[in-house]
Amino acid sequence: MLFPDYRPRRLRQTDAFRRMIRETQLGVDDLILPLFAKEGKDIKEPIPSMPGQFRFSVNKIVDEAKKAYESGIPAIMVFGLPDKKDPLGTRAYAKDGIVQKAVKEIKNKLPELALITDVCLCQYTDHGHCGVVEGHIIDNDATLDLLARTALSHVKAGADMVAPSDMMDGRVAEIRGILDDNNFSNIPIMSYAAKYCSAYYGPFREAADSAPQFGDRRTYQMDPANSREAIREAAMDAEEGADIIMVKPALPYLDIICRIRDEIDLPVAAYNVSGEYAMIKAAEKMGWVDGKKVMMETLTAIKRAGAEMILTYFALEAAEIINN
Repeated sequence: MLFPDYRPRRLRQTDAFRRMIRETQLGVDDLILPLFAKEGKDIKEPIPSMPGQFRFSVNKIVDEAKKAYESGIPAIMVFGLPDKKDPLGTRAYAKDGIVQKAVKEIKNKLPELALITDVCLCQYTDHGHCGVVEGHIIDNDATLDLLARTALSHVKAGADMVAPSDMMDGRVAEIRGILDDNNFSNIPIMSYAAKYCSAYYGPFREAADSAPQFGDRRTYQMDPANSREAIREAAMDAEEGADIIMVKPALPYLDIICRIRDEIDLPVAAYNVSGEYAMIKAAEKMGWVDGKKVMMETLTAIKRAGAEMILTYFALEAAEIINN
C-alpha cells in the first residue's frame, strides 16, 4: 500500500488509537530487580557509579525486596559481597554465606516473592575471576563442581531459581545434575547463555567488588563481535537443561535477543546492565535527556526485541510509572 491510499498517520492521531494498536506492552511482570547483599547490619551503602543503587546488609535488603513485592515486581536477583575472599571462593558455597543468609531472611519475610540467585565465583575469589585459576589459566572443568555446590547451597537456603553467570562450558548440566540428585528437580535454571565480555559491566564490578586482579575475562565471556556463537551457546545450555536463556548486556545486543527468541524455544531474559543504567543516570543528571522517558523507551525496546524478562536496576522506577 502506498500514499495516498495508505496513510499510517490516521492511527497516530489520538492517544486512544496509539494505545489500541501498540504492539509492545511493558508491564511490571516483565521486571526483575537485582540487589546487592553485604555482610554487616543496618547497612545501606550508596554505589557511587550507580546513583540510586545500594549495597544492603541482610536486615536492610529485606526492606528493599519488600518495595519490589509491593510494586508488583514478581522477582528479585541477589548478588553477594562476602566478608572474606580466597582462591577457591569458598564463601560462595558456605552454608552461612552472605547470599545464603539473605535468601533465608527474604524468603522468611516475603515467601511469595520469587527469589533468583546469581551463581558465580568472581565476587568470592581473591583473584576476581569466575573460576579456579591455575597459573594464569581459568580451569573450566575444575570450576564446575564449585559452581554446582554454590547453586545447591542457594537452593537449600530457599532460592526459587538459580542463574549461573560464569560462562564455564558445561556448568548448566553440572548444576542440573546436582539439583536433581538432591531432590530439587523442580528448581529452574536461568542461564546467562550469551554473556558478552563487555565494557558495560564497569559499574557492577565496583558495586560487587568483582574486578579481575589480572588479565580479563575474554577467554570465557563472549566476543562482542560474534552473533552465531550466541545461538550455539544458547542451544547448548538448552540441551543441558536450562529453563530460561539470558542475554547480557541487553541494549547493545538487541539483535542477539531477537535471534535467540526466534531460534531457541525457551523463555528469554535480558540483563539491562550497570553501564546502561549509569549512562542514562549520568545524562539525566547533566540535563541532556529526560531520564524517565529514556528509561521507559530502553526497557520497551528490550521487550520489543523479544525478552520476556528484563533484569534492570530501573525496576522500581519503571514499576512506579507503569502502576501510575
